[in-house]
Amino acid sequence: MSFSLSGKVAIVTGANQGLGLEIARHFVQLGASVVLCARDRGLLDEAREALCGLSNGGQCIEAITADVSNSGDVSQLVETTLSRLGRIDILVNNAGIYGPMDVIEAVDWAQWVKVIEINLFGSVLMCRAVLPAMKAQRKGKIIQLSGGGATNPMPRISAYAVSKAAVVRFAETLAEEVREYGIDVNAIAPGALNTRLLDEVLAAGPEKVGDSFFDKSLKQKESGGTSLDVGANLAAFLASDQSDGITSKLISAVWDNWEHWPEHIDELNSSDVYTLRRIAGRDRGLAWGDK
Repeated sequence: MSFSLSGKVAIVTGANQGLGLEIARHFVQLGASVVLCARDRGLLDEAREALCGLSNGGQCIEAITADVSNSGDVSQLVETTLSRLGRIDILVNNAGIYGPMDVIEAVDWAQWVKVIEINLFGSVLMCRAVLPAMKAQRKGKIIQLSGGGATNPMPRISAYAVSKAAVVRFAETLAEEVREYGIDVNAIAPGALNTRLLDEVLAAGPEKVGDSFFDKSLKQKESGGTSLDVGANLAAFLASDQSDGITSKLISAVWDNWEHWPEHIDELNSSDVYTLRRIAGRDRGLAWGDK
């Protein structure tokens, strides 16, 4: 697919490394002005310098240090973006952490809560902050980063799993709240990525994350995992006008044929496909479980 983000302004959180940086790179290459947000100033400056080299000269690449779980930081980030760039067309809520790894009764409670604060509350705070500008424009794109925890249990990494399931349900709920304003809200499942999160799992070891998940992660490390480019391509599509009307969906960058979804907008909007849902007995052919 070919599309442009020329003239668009995007905020990407957690953009100093990994998938966030790759998404920002795609946005810049497609013509967008991008505000990079992260907590590590050093890595953030390196990321900005790298992306400035890809700019066509008419774009702004800003780097603003912020903790998305801090409401003051979030407000300052959005206010600065509007002051310098005049608008916000795209928000990518990518900032996230795995947090403590162990059985629930053994993990540090403060660390467990911090995961919820960053992964869930951080994305909610960012949405709250950008929505007035997007509503005034009557157009916007909000992209939430999901993960394996949204659709599968993740024993011993419970805070992450809980936060990601909540992130997706929040995206589905927010999408309905803002549909009348032309704001599309979706969640991305980017695939099994070889990023710092995977390194944290391997460093924790099987005694913390369990033998099965550790072995799976080790094989992923050895195979190379899913390319960051796969998730970044989907993010670029969802940020573009090409995806207008696609909203309230959890989309797999790896498994879903999303390139052709614009041809099926009416079917998507009238169905619960690509959403979180309960699996009832009738869905699996069990006659005894349902009334």
